[in-house]
Amino acid sequence: MQAPAFGVALSENPFVTRSPHYRAGRRTPRVRPLLAGPSPRATSPELFISVPSTFPRLGVAEPLLHALAVQRFETPTPIQVGAIPALLDGRDLLGIAQTGTGKTAAFGLPLLQRLATENVRPAPFATRALILAPTRELALQIDASLRRLATNLQLRSVTILGGVSRFRQVQAMRRGADIVVGTPGRVCDLLATAELRLGAVSHFVLDEADRMLDLGFIRDIRRIVAALPARRQSALFSATMPKEVAGLAESLLRDPIRVSIAPVAATTPKIEQQVHFVARDQKRPLLMALLGDPAMQRVIVFTRTKRGADRVAEGLEQAGQTVSAIHGNKSQPQREKALDRFRSGRARVLVATDIAARGIDVTGISHVINYDMPVEPESYVHRIGRTARAGASGVAISLCEPGEHGALRAIERCTGAPIAVAGSTQSGPTAAVLKPAGNSRRPRRRNGARRVA
Repeated sequence: MQAPAFGVALSENPFVTRSPHYRAGRRTPRVRPLLAGPSPRATSPELFISVPSTFPRLGVAEPLLHALAVQRFETPTPIQVGAIPALLDGRDLLGIAQTGTGKTAAFGLPLLQRLATENVRPAPFATRALILAPTRELALQIDASLRRLATNLQLRSVTILGGVSRFRQVQAMRRGADIVVGTPGRVCDLLATAELRLGAVSHFVLDEADRMLDLGFIRDIRRIVAALPARRQSALFSATMPKEVAGLAESLLRDPIRVSIAPVAATTPKIEQQVHFVARDQKRPLLMALLGDPAMQRVIVFTRTKRGADRVAEGLEQAGQTVSAIHGNKSQPQREKALDRFRSGRARVLVATDIAARGIDVTGISHVINYDMPVEPESYVHRIGRTARAGASGVAISLCEPGEHGALRAIERCTGAPIAVAGSTQSGPTAAVLKPAGNSRRPRRRNGARRVA
């Protein structure tokens, strides 16, 4: 099937059909998420995918198809199959999907195609499209992905984020931009001085909305949305759908198409998960013993705090490990340097806070180690999702001290499955390292209920 030229949209995607309620004439059907289990009621039209599709059948135009072919993207992911036709048709979209499912291309391809079709020159300090991301790393990753997809298009993008030169960003906006990718804080900063103007925005994307709220960006988001024109196309993507995100979506989107992919419990099929029960003062010796395994070729170690990340990184470096650290107190050049060392293999270990749990796509990560258990169960899924990317397998190891047993139980309830116990020790790490995970059982309470040691 020949791909349509820019400006030509498919009137009906043969691989996407609306619900029977919609076809029967009822315009407020109950919504079941696409490729997912039961969900709360919603008023958005429902989409079903009947058979696998291709990018030409989704309506992607030839210049973008060529860019996809260069990157060897042949088969669209489920979120792309559900989102691309709706966005090309001008609809608002609510996308529920985990990281690593192809969300950037899901909103990036229709965004680039529609901007190229409109062919409008932006005014100074103005932008035609705005994409908000919760972290600098994710914003840079989105911008890099869009640049690769737009190699055959005459579109200009600018990144606006904290931790780097504000002057350079203002200078870049003097010429105007087709796309601005930014973080809420710096976007509000330039918005306040009229060095970023949003009156001409026709396309707005809010990525990782749940993470935005976790980081306290709700006021900045509402301020930015208030500066956008009423007539625009909006898309909101989130890995989870708490009531706060649902409320934000209701205020932001108009009659959106809802596409929901992969529940949390189904996102880690190729990750071997283990937990070591260990005293707090034994975590560092256990970590060193684990890193003695040559199978740990590229490792991310997650800590709860920025200070904790620095302490762990310093200890590993003193022990002879090649290590980089990344957290919110690092400047953007420092974070980019740390990631570059990790990607290139010059650093075997990356110690990070949850800032790296989403949006950092580094291939070949063999192991993820939770030095501190995450406070939120969903963060566990995003942490361990850094391994087993692109069909590969991986190992996730958690070091659980007595005060973190409640967090572990919450994670197991969230994922719907127990985590295998690899070891339990109070005297030292050696026994925990050597004890096989498959033979371990959690100690039982006197009343018969299991408890963690």
